[in-house]
Amino acid sequence: MRSRRLEYSESTRDALVDSAVALFTERGYAATSLDEVAKQARVTKGALYHHFAGKQALFEAVFDRVETTTMSRLAQIVGTPERAVWDSVMEGLRQYMKVCLEPSYQRIVIHEGPVVMGWERWRECEDRYSFGIVRSAVGVLIDSGEIEDMPVETTSRLLFGALWAGATLIAGSADPHKTSNEVFDTVVRLLEGHRRLESPSPAAG
Repeated sequence: MRSRRLEYSESTRDALVDSAVALFTERGYAATSLDEVAKQARVTKGALYHHFAGKQALFEAVFDRVETTTMSRLAQIVGTPERAVWDSVMEGLRQYMKVCLEPSYQRIVIHEGPVVMGWERWRECEDRYSFGIVRSAVGVLIDSGEIEDMPVETTSRLLFGALWAGATLIAGSADPHKTSNEVFDTVVRLLEGHRRLESPSPAAG
């Protein structure tokens, strides 16, 4: 049986992270104070410091929340057994393009993650999240014979770099929906260049 104290502690932490996600997305990291986060979560600042050593620790929890939610969603799509392997990966890519249009993902992961956490720390986190999905997708495409037999790690790193560049373009675009479609089409064509069997490109939607 879980104790009420543990449940209260977890609910308090969740409320703080929810509050920080909303405020960091709306105002940015630098313009958001811990007082505001605690107030919106309806807890004391002391409760905030009980869970987080400081503002950066809170940001990392927010980053973790956004990425975990996103990658869990994409992993389910890529691993859908009812769908053909190529179609599953294409749907995962299509959904990732939609994720790149979401304000929280743009602000927290793309714009502020490398700045607040530092490049090395951000890369470590992305290796646990986004890169893991990319590597899994590449491995499945190769193992199923959908694309040529290529070095999984090298191919995954290069594809990950292309997707990150695309995400950055989308987040900074004056017409993000148009850029999202362009990135999707370009990445699909790159992958199709290594397909064993020819097939038409899926529409971005």
